[in-house]
Order: sequence, then C-alpha cells, then structure tokens
Amino acid sequence: MKTTRTPALRVRDGLSVRLDPRALAVVALLVAAALAASILLIGTGDFSIPAGDVLRTLAGYGDPRQEFIVTELRLPRVLVGLLVGASLGLGGALFQSISRNPLGSPDVLGLGQGSTAGALVVIVLFSGSATEVALGALAGGLATGLAIYLLAWKQGVHGYRLVLVGIGVSAVVTAANGYLLTKADIVDAARAVVWMTGSLGGRDWDQVWPLLVLCAALLPLVLGNARGLRMTEMGDDVSYALGVRVERVRLLLMVSAVMLTAGATAAAGPVGFVALTAPQLARRLTRAPGPNLVPSMVMGATLLIVADWASQRAFGADQLPVGVVTGVLGGLYLLWLLVTERRAGRI
Repeated sequence: MKTTRTPALRVRDGLSVRLDPRALAVVALLVAAALAASILLIGTGDFSIPAGDVLRTLAGYGDPRQEFIVTELRLPRVLVGLLVGASLGLGGALFQSISRNPLGSPDVLGLGQGSTAGALVVIVLFSGSATEVALGALAGGLATGLAIYLLAWKQGVHGYRLVLVGIGVSAVVTAANGYLLTKADIVDAARAVVWMTGSLGGRDWDQVWPLLVLCAALLPLVLGNARGLRMTEMGDDVSYALGVRVERVRLLLMVSAVMLTAGATAAAGPVGFVALTAPQLARRLTRAPGPNLVPSMVMGATLLIVADWASQRAFGADQLPVGVVTGVLGGLYLLWLLVTERRAGRI
C-alpha cells in the first residue's frame, strides 16, 4: 500500500518542522487577501484614495495630504484590525483545541462579556479615559478566564465541562453588565453601548503598539507549545505516555488565549464571533489535523479586515461598526454549526 509522507524541513540536528503544502498555500492566499483588503480599506472613506496612491504613500512618495490621511488616520485602524483579528483567531483556535469542542470559543465561554464588564465598571463607576477603559477590559477578561478555569477544574480541565462552565459564567456576567448599564447616566450609557458594539473607528497608534507587543510576546510561547497541544487532542493518557506535561501545556495556552482575547477586546471592543468562525473555516480550508494555529490566526485577520471594508463600502465610513457585521455573520454560522453538530450526534 502506498503511503503519503508530509514533507519535513530540517532546521538543525534533531529538530525538523513538517510542512503541509495545502496549509502553506492556504496561509499564503489568506495573507495576500488580508493585504489586498488592507490596501482597499486604507483607500476607503470620505476622501477616497486609489490603491496605487495608497501604495505610493506607504512607500513614502505621497503628497502631504495623503501622507496624513494614510499614516495618521487610516493605517493605525487597519493595523489594529489585523492584530485584533489575528488575536481572536489564534485565541479561538487555542480554546477549541483545549476543549476539543468547536463551540469552545471566547464568544461562548464568556471572555468577551468579562472584558465588557471590566470596561463598564471603568466607564460607569469612574468615567475613565479610553486608556483606563482598555485596562479595565483587559483586567475583566483575565479575571473571567481565571474564574472559568478554577470552576472547570476537576483533576484537570476537560471538554464539555469547560464549555458548560463558560456558558454559565457568561450568563452571570451578562446579567451584571445589564445591571451596570441601568446604573449609568445617559452619557456614560451611550458611551458604553458604543464600545460594546465593537468597532475599529477612531483607533490610532495608541492601540497599535500595546497589542503588537502582546502578540509578539505570546506568539512564540504559543507556537513553542503547539506540538504539546496537538498531542493533547489525542487524549490525556496518550499525551502523558508521549512525555507531554498536559496540565502545564493546557494552563500556559489557556492563559495565552485569555490574554490574546482580552487584549483584542481592550483594543476594539467585543468584536463577536471572529474567534468562533476563524478556526473552523481555517480547518475546512487546510483539511489538516491539529489546531491549525497559524491558519486560524491569518483567517481571523482576513475576516475582520474584509468585514470592515465591506461595511464601509456598503454603508459609508463608520456608519456600521464592524462588530455588527461579524455578529450577524457569526450568528448565522453558529446556527449552522449547531445544526451540523446535532445531525452528527455530537450534541
């Protein structure tokens, strides 16, 4: 019987990296799509700029007006979109792999609601600045992630228990968020609702750098534990037999996923369903086993940028927040996923 081997690239003695040609092709196409959508998004707005002029301006050959619009107003927004989408896609892939459940995403587990709670506390109780709101969202996401982990722990964290605990925590935090809104004055309530929608409008370099540093710090940690994560998908007993320190890997990657999700929410608000859909779409395109971390990350960035560009093209600049677009599309995808899982007898 003829067998097909996955090509391996030898990095140094004793270490090799397996290459999946289809996965590499998917990643390359997604990167190209994300870059093309980014160029189009930079040129979209009340003052349209052709794609060629955008490229010339990015290369340093634009006129002063285009330089200001591109580099100061629109480029930071696009970079925040790419980083937020990548963070959500990677965080969603980690949670779905750890829980071994396609519903195990930050949207379902309540991490977005936890970050929203932290932001609402700062807005409603302290009328905090944008930076303080971001810090509050980050703290709320981390606290919610810790609560879910502790409540789901019982000789380890496993599958449906993590999802069910997350759904319960999400319901409690959502109720708390509603209570906070009822206690806010009209100005703070309006500000909170705008933030809760999830938007890339008004984003500048102050949101780019912290999220870029967070992604740069966590990405090597996540990819360095990718092999252990893939082993855990075969079951804890098999993983232990292969020398994987299961709970250590799971805890490190859960903390990383929580920080990625909380950081993305702090930068752009709770943009819904990117973390749920990106890993599933990436898996279907690559047809590769395992968590598909890099394809999920690139898919998340592409989804968010394309959604933002589509909303601006259809409704005008900043008329429809990107969180509304991803929420509608992601909600439809979630319904389809639930029907598919039910027909397969998995739920």
